[in-house]
Amino acid sequence: MFPTWPGRPHTLTSRAALVALRLAGWTPLLATPPGPRCVAAAAPHTSNADFWPGLFWTWATRSPVRYVAKDSLFRFPLGLFMRAVGGIPLDRRQARANFVDGVVEIIRQEPEIMLLVAPEGTRAHAPYWKTGFYYMALEAGVPIGVMVLDWGRKRIGVVGYVTPTGDVEADFARIRDLLGDTRGKKPQNQGPVMPRPKD
Repeated sequence: MFPTWPGRPHTLTSRAALVALRLAGWTPLLATPPGPRCVAAAAPHTSNADFWPGLFWTWATRSPVRYVAKDSLFRFPLGLFMRAVGGIPLDRRQARANFVDGVVEIIRQEPEIMLLVAPEGTRAHAPYWKTGFYYMALEAGVPIGVMVLDWGRKRIGVVGYVTPTGDVEADFARIRDLLGDTRGKKPQNQGPVMPRPKD
């Protein structure tokens, strides 16, 4: 049976989600996490269709996936669904001055968490990745889980981890190596795996 997040054995729901993924042609992946908390960089995120295999992967692996979204999305009734699939509301008016610090505090408060981020910041083509996810992991002292959304070979999940060192260029090179030739649902929307250029 496919492994789950450490300390979380399979349930009927996780087994059913795993079967559904495999029937749909997907191969789930989960490299053993080095600790109970991480920031997961999911790429390439090129389509809304990424949501469904991602959700079934979360259920299949029982990973503690959470994500941050603006608090206005958590109003009834949509908020019920947002929370059910791991959403954490954040008042961006209060956190605008230092969004990264706000998320770092959330990570530190959780006994276990995989904070999911789409570092491209858009489903359209982007010339670089936003680096917020990187500094969240660096400041929280947690690894970055490199999560592939590979529609080319129908693979989804975490393929490895990078511990941020503060050397952004070197750490991004390691992320690129782990992503390899991963292809998104809409390859034309993929951009390069590189940090935002310094002004």
